[in-house]
Amino acid sequence: MAAMTRKRHLAALLLLLGTAACAREAEPQPARIVEPRVSSVPPRRGPALLRTVMLDRQNAARGAVGVAPLAWSDALAASAAAYAQELARTGRFAHAAQPQGPARQGENLWTGTHLAYSYDEMVGAWVAERRDFVNEATPGFSRTGRWQDVGHYTQIIWRGTTAVGCALASNRTDDYLVCRYAPAGNVWGQRAF
Repeated sequence: MAAMTRKRHLAALLLLLGTAACAREAEPQPARIVEPRVSSVPPRRGPALLRTVMLDRQNAARGAVGVAPLAWSDALAASAAAYAQELARTGRFAHAAQPQGPARQGENLWTGTHLAYSYDEMVGAWVAERRDFVNEATPGFSRTGRWQDVGHYTQIIWRGTTAVGCALASNRTDDYLVCRYAPAGNVWGQRAF
């Protein structure tokens, strides 16, 4: 029962993430949902574990579709850390404003109740979007008709993306995971691979 409730809350969170990806202006914050804890033991944390889990899970997803693995970028991780800290400080949850052009970074965001999720569950939410993915040109790569339903997954498997860096920041109530990618994926009119 608790697992189903947690999955429903996670599905709602993914829907909110997809909506945030296309938002151009700040919108009112959704009502806060606090997930029931499955365990009283907090998940393991730390920068080395974050790097390992993010690379392993994302590169496994890339390998499954025949795309070369991502390399870890300390510069992208530093950029992700600065933005994750901003999200945690402000409580705002939206994609960063970035310039158009070659300097633009791809970005995946995740948020959830502080210490309720492992790194594997966080990145797993993005990878799970593959269930709705079809390898058509952006924005037609979702069997639901909404590109936002697979945008995290497609950024992970985007053939032209070669590097990733991720960071987690927290406040009293929430964890904020930010991964930055270079070159950015989800290019309109192009296929993921």
